[in-house]
Formats: sequence, structure tokens, C-alpha cells
Amino acid sequence: MSGMAEVATPRRSRITPEREAELYGAVLDLLREVGYDSLTMDTVAARTRSSKATLYRQWGGKAELVAKAIRHGKPGRIADVDTGSLRGDLHALVSHEDDPAMEQTSSLMRGLAMAIHHNPDLRRAFREQLIEPEMTEFRRVFQRAVDRGEVRADNPALDYVVHMMLGAFAARDLIDDEPPTQAFLHSYLDAVVLPALGA
Repeated sequence: MSGMAEVATPRRSRITPEREAELYGAVLDLLREVGYDSLTMDTVAARTRSSKATLYRQWGGKAELVAKAIRHGKPGRIADVDTGSLRGDLHALVSHEDDPAMEQTSSLMRGLAMAIHHNPDLRRAFREQLIEPEMTEFRRVFQRAVDRGEVRADNPALDYVVHMMLGAFAARDLIDDEPPTQAFLHSYLDAVVLPALGA
């Protein structure tokens, strides 16, 4: 989409947290139903009984709205998980979502993968709203492990832990024709990620 509205600068409005959560839930539902390319601000406005002007004023455009909706749907902050050990932290993070929620997330991300690849606005919004904040939080988790002496600071696997975990999550359906599950990811952590870190 193009035009003045698409590049409008988002600004804070009087939307309540409850209303914001309702809007984000509707966006995620629409993404599952029609996919990113067919989702429009008009359909979001109609589904949520909002004005399109309000949506643009609050979020600036579709890419920002989608990225924030996905961020809002993620359980908790990664860096807030502190069990006292890296193994405990990583296993606790995997336990944040139950299997049905994980399957929904996997399906949603598969549907968005091509859109992220082809849409620079969506890719930028994902980097700003999801990837960069989560990488920062993961670095805090790993730094705590280094500070506790669980992982050597010069361990090269530290730079690839998120790649490993994301790869396992994404590849589970492709390779095994099954959704990612807690059992699979817990096993993967113990068999691959933690040994690579020497933890």
C-alpha cells in the first residue's frame, strides 16, 4: 500500500490496555484467516469496530501493527526468567507456551515467512519490535551464565544459540511433519544447545 496514511507517524492515543489487547487479538486472528498480504487496515477496522484513521494514528501502518500484535502475544520477557542456571532459564523459556499455543505460533510464523522476506516494511518492523529486543534479552540471559561461570565468555556457540533454537522450532514441521512441542524443544536443548555451550 502507498500514500500518506501508510507512512503516518504513529503517536500515543487513549486506547486502553484492554482495548489494545483486543485489537492485537483480532489482528492475529485475521493473519491466521487471510494471511499478511490480504490483511488490510480496512479489514482490521471492520473486525475491531475501529476507525481506520485511529489505527493509522496509533500504529502508523499495517507492518507496525502486525509486528506489535505478535510481540504482544508473546508470553513474558525473556530476560525476566532467572532460575539461577542457564539450563533452568532455557527450559523455563521453552515452558512459557503450551503445545497448542506453540503450534499456533509456528503456523502463524510459517504464514508470515514469505511476507517478511518480500516486504521491507514488515521486515524492518519485525527487526525493531521482535528480533532486536529479544536478542538483547537473550544476551542478558547468556551474560548471566557467563558471569556465573557456566559458559566461557569466548565460547563461539554463544553467537548462535538463538539461531539454533529458532531453527529447531521452524524445522520441526518441515523435517518431522509435526509441530514443535515442549518435549521436543526440551530434548533439543539438552542434546544440542547446552552441550554446544559446555553447560
